[in-house]
Amino acid sequence: QLVDAVQYLHARGKKAYITCNIFAHYEDIAAMGDYLRYLHQIRADAVLVADLGVLKLAKQVAPELVVHISTQANTTNALAARAYYEMGASRVVLARELSIEEIRRLRDQIPPELELEAFVHGAMCISYSGRCLLSSYLTGRDSNRGRCAQPCRWAYTIREQSREEELPILEDERGTYILNSKDLCMAEHLRELKDAGVDSFKIEGRMKTVYYAAVVTNAYRRAMDAMLAGEPAPSGIVQELEKAANREFTTGFYFGKPDEHAQRYVSSKCVQSYEFVAVVRGSEQGRVLLEQRNKFSVGDELEVLSAGEMNGRVFTVSAIDDAETGEAQASAPNPQQLVYVPCSFALAPMDILRRKQA
Repeated sequence: QLVDAVQYLHARGKKAYITCNIFAHYEDIAAMGDYLRYLHQIRADAVLVADLGVLKLAKQVAPELVVHISTQANTTNALAARAYYEMGASRVVLARELSIEEIRRLRDQIPPELELEAFVHGAMCISYSGRCLLSSYLTGRDSNRGRCAQPCRWAYTIREQSREEELPILEDERGTYILNSKDLCMAEHLRELKDAGVDSFKIEGRMKTVYYAAVVTNAYRRAMDAMLAGEPAPSGIVQELEKAANREFTTGFYFGKPDEHAQRYVSSKCVQSYEFVAVVRGSEQGRVLLEQRNKFSVGDELEVLSAGEMNGRVFTVSAIDDAETGEAQASAPNPQQLVYVPCSFALAPMDILRRKQA
């Protein structure tokens, strides 16, 4: 499937970066060399590594394979960035704990051809750029080997061993002890990052849905296009991002160390203002063929998510006809059911339809 994925991306003018950023244990090393050679053979555009041994191995067994340094390597200074460059890395994904001013200073002290990448959106790990033992300790799933269960989002209390009462984990003047960070969102600040020397923007998407990936990528593509045209971020860009799962937003460390407002105290659960209900499979003669993703009904108002000009258009479902039987129905209740719905404007295949949550 990885071969197919790389070919699929290349056919569309996109690049395939493959994560190899585990902190490798002894049993991982035996197969790592063959895997890195394989990635070069299938024309992966780059691998992301965090382990110094894996970086050295990549340069030994597949010297032409492009290597990026993962954020889990915790690069916070120019000395480290230059060291990785001298070992053969072409890009460094910076630690999330840097401010924009620190990035600017780092950029001035490294070779101009060394690319910098920075996170602009997504879940924020409570540990230094992803180095965490909670998941491994509590669930047996090692976050440093790609299997984080996100136990930092759980609700915790403290109990002193000789007492019966449990104490909530609270905020005081020295800082926060709540583990549940808000999500990073820099959609309105891409220009500041670019001016500081960032070459590539990174969206965190582990364990996220197709709908999340579509909403966030589409929003940042539009924000980037506006930035490159010298325009401000599109109006309502943050509200658009709230239509995908989120834990409220923060700008992380970019404008200084986060305060108590960077934590979400209410719940660890994600919220989103819209629900993904269908994907467009075709459009013809005043109607669209939809593949159901969540139940929707006649009378629902649907909004279009599209990479094209129809993005944001709204229409009301006036009828639903089963695509196989032609039978009219009041709703589309069945997973991946194909139905026809009247629509006065043409939609493109893979456009998404969503409904505002009650």
